[in-house]
Amino acid sequence: MPRVSVIVPAYNAAVYLPDAIESVIRQTYTDWEIVVVDDGSVDNTRTVVGSYIARLQDKLQYVYQPNRGLPAARNTAIRHSRGEFIALLDADDLCMPRRLELSVAALDRNPRAGLVHGRIARIDAAGNLVDQPVIDSRYLSGNIKRHIYSRRAHLSCCTVMYRKECISIAGYFDETMRATEDRDMWFRIAEKFEVAFVDEILSQYRLSPFAMSKDLGRMLTWQRFFVEKHHQRGACSRLALHQALGNIYRERGDAFFSSSGRRSAMSAYLRAVMYNPFSAKNVYMLIRAALEPLLARVRPASGGVATRARQI
Repeated sequence: MPRVSVIVPAYNAAVYLPDAIESVIRQTYTDWEIVVVDDGSVDNTRTVVGSYIARLQDKLQYVYQPNRGLPAARNTAIRHSRGEFIALLDADDLCMPRRLELSVAALDRNPRAGLVHGRIARIDAAGNLVDQPVIDSRYLSGNIKRHIYSRRAHLSCCTVMYRKECISIAGYFDETMRATEDRDMWFRIAEKFEVAFVDEILSQYRLSPFAMSKDLGRMLTWQRFFVEKHHQRGACSRLALHQALGNIYRERGDAFFSSSGRRSAMSAYLRAVMYNPFSAKNVYMLIRAALEPLLARVRPASGGVATRARQI
């Protein structure tokens, strides 16, 4: 029996799927299987996977189901998995060669940890490196359920591995959710287990203009659903709820601000301050958005200096 099951939900991602599978094949850790769940694709996903079944044989499972959405596809893959550990990988993302080796070692070192994750690099549709996001590791390991809930901790799906036994305690992905179902799962695991963090880039996350995260209205709906769901069942205090909502609206403001939607950004930042007026970040971003027209008039005179300072 394989020790690690890499679960790959696939929906019309045949163009990227070979790279995802090859990234698992190149792992330095070899005790794995791949479980691909074809979630009702209408492209040639079946053919792509078929070419690998002949090569990998029982190290690759292929399961087809009518389209039911990402959480359901992941749950189907989990139910078909045979490994002690479940490693998530979307069909358009890539594992770095030591991802499984480092993740298994982290869980073996700490039997109290139910889940391990790490850093990512972001790539574009063609596979070119875009950036390597800087994250604050203070909130990423140990007993971090409150940080997952409040959005201080961001766990990247394509780096996550967890013990399959967590499912019997925390449950499966919530199939009623159409976004934020991953954070919902991590929170439920973190309620019962510690979280381990590998301070290395474990995976490459592919940016897409069609990603669900681009739909800010949809994301807001399910982000609010998540925090209110756990507050209503008594898992989080009202203070924690307001801190989480403040962070949700600040991130929403950031998304608008970066796309020149200043009025929408100010509205979101105002909501963030209303929910959590004690957050310096919330207050700072509201003031910055309010002063943006004035700052824009000042920039031309000092643009050269500012540019050089950024380059340094």
